[in-house]
Amino acid sequence: MRTPENSADLVAAEDVLLFANAAITATGQREFRSGALDQQLSLDFLHTYVRVNYRRLYAASLALDINDHNAARIVLGLLETAGEASAEERRTEGRLIAARLARLPPQRVYRLFGEVRRAGINNRRTRAIMRDWLAARPDLGHDAVKYRSGVKTAARHVHLRCPQGAEPLAEVGAFLFRPGKLPRYEHPLLDAWRRAHYEQGAVAELPFTVAEGFAARHGMKREVFLKRAAPRMTRLERLRTHAVTQRPDVDLAAMPLTRLALYVLALPFEQRAARRTELTGALRTAARRAAGRHAGSWGRVHAVLDDSFSSSGSGQKRRRPLAVALACHHLLEVLAAPGAYRGLWTSGRGDALLVRPWGPTPLGMRVLDALEPGPGGAAPDRLVIVSDGWDNAPAGLAGEVLRVWRARLDPGRRTAVVHVNPVYDADGFDVRRLATGVPTAGIRDAEDLPALVEIARFAEGRTGAAELHAYLDRRVALFLGEKGAVA
Repeated sequence: MRTPENSADLVAAEDVLLFANAAITATGQREFRSGALDQQLSLDFLHTYVRVNYRRLYAASLALDINDHNAARIVLGLLETAGEASAEERRTEGRLIAARLARLPPQRVYRLFGEVRRAGINNRRTRAIMRDWLAARPDLGHDAVKYRSGVKTAARHVHLRCPQGAEPLAEVGAFLFRPGKLPRYEHPLLDAWRRAHYEQGAVAELPFTVAEGFAARHGMKREVFLKRAAPRMTRLERLRTHAVTQRPDVDLAAMPLTRLALYVLALPFEQRAARRTELTGALRTAARRAAGRHAGSWGRVHAVLDDSFSSSGSGQKRRRPLAVALACHHLLEVLAAPGAYRGLWTSGRGDALLVRPWGPTPLGMRVLDALEPGPGGAAPDRLVIVSDGWDNAPAGLAGEVLRVWRARLDPGRRTAVVHVNPVYDADGFDVRRLATGVPTAGIRDAEDLPALVEIARFAEGRTGAAELHAYLDRRVALFLGEKGAVA
């Protein structure tokens, strides 16, 4: 039997879970019910509070499935306050920072390096981390063309030595700091950038985001430019321009599940209906890939999915909550045993492909429907609720239903209930919860659902701080690739 833990340990565990939910969902952008400034102030407080009081756990958060915005903020906070850490903590933090930077998109890292420079963080450890990351880049010449100002800022900050001569690094240095001095470059992208100023044919050789500016300068027609640039586009760029190019080589099924759901929801209803087979097949394929080894292992699964008006998100996060719900719908269908999944939308719609943000949020009524026994009279093994938690038709019914269900009808917890929330509540410093006895986790991408369900169990009150710390230690070991780490 687990020994009782002191109140300080329990408070620490609650604080870490609260921060994890915020770091997964919040991006400092406007949400449906709160502005960008509210979001930023709330995040500022949480980051400072957790870093000052639980620095080791704050650094360990880099090993969790937090979003890129908060990962960059954690890295900046650790580098900025390195003097507050012990030598052992700095060594561990350095490894976590390096591992996280290797997983971040390069544009995000270069933006972070710019913030490091503006903050005046220029100690030897920080320069070593930046220098190692730059050295690990597969093609610094490509980065110099695509992220020119970012590479230039980082090179200046770490005092990157760019020797004279024909070496690749020397060419990058000349390109960044002495443009126009060399008559030509050996690196094909650097030379394509030089030629694109006066030669229209060189535009298609450049990365898409750079080529767009040159295409506008040369007055190229959009359709012609997109067709020429298509071979050099990334998958997301192909998806974004698919409506114009209509290229048959766009593999929707290869897209990340949540990103694909956003693409589907951006299409008019007529296109969704006309392309039903293609879009549904792509969503299911992406869901099977996201489920991986968990496919078919969750037994009977019932889900309540929020497609109320608030799922429209905001101008900065348009339809994001609804996209997460649509992606979770397809992922849960794969995670459930064959034929043992039932998805219920709050609007009552039965066609997931044609959902749209509409109406109030009658979560309580849908939870009642979801708890009904399925075929054979068996209750679901899992009930998953995907919603922002604003139960308002009538208000509070969902929490009361779940309380009575757990206290009177299912005290043995035969049905595992979890609420995943894609929206950060700036006023509450957490994601909004339905009931105190229902574990709630923040979610940004549906692909993280299996891992988030594992985290959510710590919020249920049946595990203690020791188990949470052990879980974080395992995640850190796996993240750093240490031998002997167990999933």
